[in-house]
Amino acid sequence: MPPSNLKIVTAAQMTALEQAAAAQGLPTDTLMEQAGLAVAQAIRRQLGGVAGVPILVLCGLGNNGADGLVAARHLRRWGAEVAAYLVAGMPANPKPDNKLAVKLEAAGRYAVTILSPESDPGLGQLEALLRRSRLILDAVLGTGNSRPLAGSVKEIMQRVNAAREQHNPPLMVALDLPTGINADSGAVDAAGLAADLTLALALPKLGLLTFPGAAYSGELEILDIGLPAGLGESELSVELLTGDWVDSGRPRRPRDAHKGTFGHALIVAGSRNYVGAAALAAQAAARAGAGLVTLATPESVYPIAAGHLTEIIHWPLPETAGGQVHPEAAALIRSGLSRYSAMAVGSGMGQSAETREFIERLLLTPPGLAIPTVVDADGLNNLAQIPDWPERITTPLILTPHPGEMATLTGLTTAAIQQDRISMARRYAAEWGAVVVLKGAYTAIAEPAGRQPEGLVRIAPFANPALASGGTGDVLTGIIAGFLAQGLDTFTAACCGVYRHGQAAAQLTAANPKAALLASDLLTGQCGKLTW
Repeated sequence: MPPSNLKIVTAAQMTALEQAAAAQGLPTDTLMEQAGLAVAQAIRRQLGGVAGVPILVLCGLGNNGADGLVAARHLRRWGAEVAAYLVAGMPANPKPDNKLAVKLEAAGRYAVTILSPESDPGLGQLEALLRRSRLILDAVLGTGNSRPLAGSVKEIMQRVNAAREQHNPPLMVALDLPTGINADSGAVDAAGLAADLTLALALPKLGLLTFPGAAYSGELEILDIGLPAGLGESELSVELLTGDWVDSGRPRRPRDAHKGTFGHALIVAGSRNYVGAAALAAQAAARAGAGLVTLATPESVYPIAAGHLTEIIHWPLPETAGGQVHPEAAALIRSGLSRYSAMAVGSGMGQSAETREFIERLLLTPPGLAIPTVVDADGLNNLAQIPDWPERITTPLILTPHPGEMATLTGLTTAAIQQDRISMARRYAAEWGAVVVLKGAYTAIAEPAGRQPEGLVRIAPFANPALASGGTGDVLTGIIAGFLAQGLDTFTAACCGVYRHGQAAAQLTAANPKAALLASDLLTGQCGKLTW
């Protein structure tokens, strides 16, 4: 069976999956036991052993708290010093089958210390536990909560946050979702907890990958809790890209290949003021594996670019007085497209009436182009100035806007784009009939039409501030073009390109996560580990 990506779910979808599992004979209690054990095992791996380690488990009254009590029981069984604190108080008159009450009784049998505000009226015992614990497991509120924190829960969360600001604070691990984070929107309560590590049960929740909640999730680890494989998969239309899936989809490199096997990418880019953008995009296409790469640039840019790019073929184009591509170049490119298998347009081209006319003649003049094309940067900015451009698209396009460019293309504000990135990418991919790559932390890639009841969106698992540097988008454009040239379809090429781009940055910054990097660092492979 080929590798697959991880589905990303809303709270309602997760509940439906659990109900479907129960209908197949997998009861909630079994899932709870498997979840709690998986969480305890993850904590043991994180700490390198738990014997003698003081651990505080903060529990709510729902299933999240019950999962935490199961984890507490196993951690105590392995020798940890475990205290479970019921932040909303002890359950009042629970029924015999109340899950929290049952897990409380089981935890007590293993000598887990059970505390609550009723037994700790001044919260002095809580404060002592916060000072001495090496790890706090946040099992207070999970996907079922969407209300503001209040009462004892809010007060205790504020105490926990204060303790986390002290010297040498305890490690904070969230069970499924940090308390105070909305599972769907990523909205954050003012008293919410920021985790160092979030252990997502079965599938990641949308709010963990949506800011501002993503900033509170810390490192994200997905735990297998035994849900049946493929359960409800056809109804889930958001995925988290995985390395195994990308590896399975990347272009093959047969031993008997020659340069023609891997296609010919045409990069139309650059202007007198932005020579570097063109060079970065062309180098990236070659690094991604295209057999041949031609860089088409204005005549005055050609000698500069050619002096730095030894592996690239060069095509000097007619230029304007300002050093930008002349509109007449569109006809030249169209007449020669049969030599190429993919094209990228826009990096460093600049904005002007003449450049806008060039874009219009190249991309929107009938008949449509026969090769898949990536449009980025000034290609997008100029395209947005053509009023009827969406109705005139007949070429298979990949559009790669950052949020500001997406706002220009749609007429919306950048804030509106950022508020619901997945819906925005999906909506406009459908409206424009193009793959949309909405760049940024956790880049969203949306397909134009339905393999699912609603268009599929894939999310890259990278949020790396080191990529906030000029030219990194040009590198991404080139990578995608390189994959397109080798025969990947537009959606797959975009997904694989985004993942490899983010992976390269992650590898480069692994030793120093706070460091910045240059766009060219992504191409030179200084760390010796880059995997294209």
